[in-house]
Amino acid sequence: MTTPRRATRLLLTHPDHLRTKETALLVALTAACPEMTKLAQLVRDFVELLTPTAGNDARLTEWVNAVRAADLPHLQSFCNGLELDRAAVNAGLTLPHHNGRTEGVNTRTKKIMRQMHGRAGFDLLRHRILLP
Repeated sequence: MTTPRRATRLLLTHPDHLRTKETALLVALTAACPEMTKLAQLVRDFVELLTPTAGNDARLTEWVNAVRAADLPHLQSFCNGLELDRAAVNAGLTLPHHNGRTEGVNTRTKKIMRQMHGRAGFDLLRHRILLP
């Protein structure tokens, strides 16, 4: 028996990076029911979209249609979220530019602010951010 967390890790890990035992477990899990087989295939197809390439927007539309036909409620909910800001999703899947560094700085700043909550003022916060 495997946990949902472990099954998720097996589904999300590139097949080349799985050990023989893990590959066998993944095959057994996906063979257990048709929904798992379809889920595994859809996850692999979506992962291929994450490398920015021209034409990924059309491939995403095909992927969303496949998800809608698969009758997997959680993936359909994920697709609904993608459709809410489709222009941004298309840009993320087709353009080589990203704002990862900016988001990393924001995350680090927020973490420092949470650690210091109520302890000091702006001067100490500025010092901790500028002098890591």
